[in-house]
Amino acid sequence: MPSASKLDKKEAYHEKLCGFLDKYSKALVVHADNVGSKQFMDVRRILRPQSVILMGKNTMMKRSIRLYCEQTGNDQWACLLEKLVGNVGIVFTDLDLSELRAELAKHKVGAAARVGAVAPNDVHVKSGATGMDPSQTSFFQALGIATKINKGSIEIVSDIHLIKAGEKVGSSEATLLSKLGVKPFQYGLEVHWVYESGSLFAPAVLDITDATLLGSVAAAMANVAALSLGANYPTLASIPHSVINGYKNVLAIAVETDYSFPLADKVKEFLKDPSAFVTAAPAAAAGGAAAPAAAAAPEPEEEEEEEMEFDLFD
Repeated sequence: MPSASKLDKKEAYHEKLCGFLDKYSKALVVHADNVGSKQFMDVRRILRPQSVILMGKNTMMKRSIRLYCEQTGNDQWACLLEKLVGNVGIVFTDLDLSELRAELAKHKVGAAARVGAVAPNDVHVKSGATGMDPSQTSFFQALGIATKINKGSIEIVSDIHLIKAGEKVGSSEATLLSKLGVKPFQYGLEVHWVYESGSLFAPAVLDITDATLLGSVAAAMANVAALSLGANYPTLASIPHSVINGYKNVLAIAVETDYSFPLADKVKEFLKDPSAFVTAAPAAAAGGAAAPAAAAAPEPEEEEEEEMEFDLFD
């Protein structure tokens, strides 16, 4: 049987979590693998007071969420139950979710490659001097890295793709990176799921901007308009194009017949004498430019100075 103190802690945790479920409508499900306690404390401090991070045993979080949904009849948070797997926590927030994710991404800490750890990203070793003496060539030979001795130091001949993302770090790779002083990995709170008002979606949705949405809507409208015009079926998207096409047809008929209307008269005049429209614009531009020149022409004071004939040395 659990002690009274443990039961009290569980009850306090349950009330705390239920309070967050009542207060907030947005949250991020984050994984906290390889995150140190000091790093975790720093992130907590930076996110306050608009956001709070709740960690705990998955069974306790699931139990509290399940009881909350049953007691309140509000099952919007129930979608989180199947996502609470592994070393996860919930970040409840009032901030914009995109801003919160960006803030979490700022607080990642570099870490050395540990033996057996799964690489979160590719690791490349650049060519050049390593500063290691020739007696340590065995590490490079075990990894199949071509080297040469230059001025008493091991030099890597070409860039090497040492570790691929998703692979486990071997002892030779870890030792080599340690000797080179390279910390290839960065760890922090990784956002795996995004929750907002009963909806759960992948973090990639946060990358969608207003420009992306407008571009998608414009492309969809263009496709609808093209389909409507091709099928000769009018829709709101195709009506502007249909009106323009109809105007073009009426204008073509007016040009070929005696029928006319004000806009068609301009087209007919242009077709009769295109040169009149070509010369009108330069003439207007010349006339407009001549006016400032005429206004700036009279300078009586300068003319008086030019009429004075004397020498300063007379």
